[in-house]
Parts: sequence; C-alpha cells; structure tokens
Amino acid sequence: MKQYPYTDKKDTRSGFGAGMTELGRTNPDVVTLCADLVGSLKIDTFIQENPERFFQCGISEANMIGVSAGLAITGKIPFATTFANFGSSRVFDQVRQSVAYSNKNVKIAVSHAGLTLGEDGATHQVLEDLAMMKLCPT
Repeated sequence: MKQYPYTDKKDTRSGFGAGMTELGRTNPDVVTLCADLVGSLKIDTFIQENPERFFQCGISEANMIGVSAGLAITGKIPFATTFANFGSSRVFDQVRQSVAYSNKNVKIAVSHAGLTLGEDGATHQVLEDLAMMKLCPT
C-alpha cells in the first residue's frame, strides 16, 4: 500500500477516503457499500474509479450488512460504511448472526463516533459501539 507522508492536518474521514481509493487501485476484490453517506465518508474517488464495485444501500444499514455478508461469500472484501451508531447498535443482530458467527471477511468502517455528531442529536450519537462489537465472537 502506498505510504502517505504527514504533510499537514487532515480529517480522519478524508484519510479513510484516500485509503479506500488506494485499496481499490491495488485489490480488485475490494468493494464498498454505503448507507447514503458518500460525501460524509469521502469515498467519492473510489466510486469514480470503481463504479462497478460500489453499492449504494440507502438508509438501510441492516440490509447493507446482509449484502456485505453475501459478497464476502463470493470472495469479495466488502467495506460497509456508515456513521458509528448505524454501523454498531442499529445493525448489531445482523453483524452477530451474518458476519461474526460465520467469521465472514466483512469490514465495517464507520465515522462520527461518540458525541461528534452533536448537531444531529441523540439518534446519531453512540457511546456503546465499541463495547457492543467486542461482544461478537471472532
């Protein structure tokens, strides 16, 4: 993977977008799924370069996890992307049943953890996300 020298400050999600773009360039099995947050997660360049490897799932995170599990069965490496609250507590059952128990190669990549989504209110905030995911079998 390409090394990115530190030159100036960059927000984490821009780094994530750059990392996804690099993964897309180097590994044809990497696919990205998103729950209607492309701009917030900065994966625009990945999508432009790999439109056939991007799946817009809309505001349906549970379905996105199920689709990710199905793609993993076919040998793809899915990155399911959303905000932390929606990628943990909202989809916990799907992660536990469809991904963790069968040890599928699904990456759940989230942003905006904790109280960082203050403007969007309590429905977008999560404090227990790491604790919940640590409960899943590996």
